[in-house]
Amino acid sequence: MFVVILLQDPQRHARERWEEVPDLVEYQGGSYSLRAGPRQPLPTDRDWEPVAVYAPDELSEEEFQELYALHRAQVPELGLKY
Repeated sequence: MFVVILLQDPQRHARERWEEVPDLVEYQGGSYSLRAGPRQPLPTDRDWEPVAVYAPDELSEEEFQELYALHRAQVPELGLKY
């Protein structure tokens, strides 16, 4: 299983568990592309499943990086070391 983080906008994200991580998905009426991962986090005080990060397909790489940074404090998986 993979933990999937879908960065929706600056205030919203979703966390799912999927068996596959395709390059492009439809989620809640929007098109999302795989932007990071799947990657296996380094060990911490708990076991982590591989993580994949999606963002709206229309975002540029720079816009994705900004959205990722905004969510980093809220989403533990985005702050892990890989």
